[in-house]
Amino acid sequence: MSKGVININDADFDREVLQAQQPVLVYFWASWCGPCKLMSPAVDAAAAKYSDKLKVVKMEVDPNPVSVKQYQVEGVPALRLLQGDQLLASSEGVVNREKLMSLLDNHLS
Repeated sequence: MSKGVININDADFDREVLQAQQPVLVYFWASWCGPCKLMSPAVDAAAAKYSDKLKVVKMEVDPNPVSVKQYQVEGVPALRLLQGDQLLASSEGVVNREKLMSLLDNHLS
């Protein structure tokens, strides 16, 4: 699969996330969000480290209200780990690289 983070929107969500063959980490962010800028390198690192068993997508919250509402994103940055339509893990607020890797290790091993 892709070694990088894929930008998606509401129209792509079903195809890119719900129909994916492997788990998908959805990173909800906003261009005006300072903490999102701090967290982006950790998300990029996760995409590279787990490229063989995880798909990583990012979705800007403001232009994509359908997915934001469906996955109850109340603040950014936010993460949702999904396998099909099943929510495996959820996080809101900045997560450092070590905590993100630990969360993923718990669900991908």
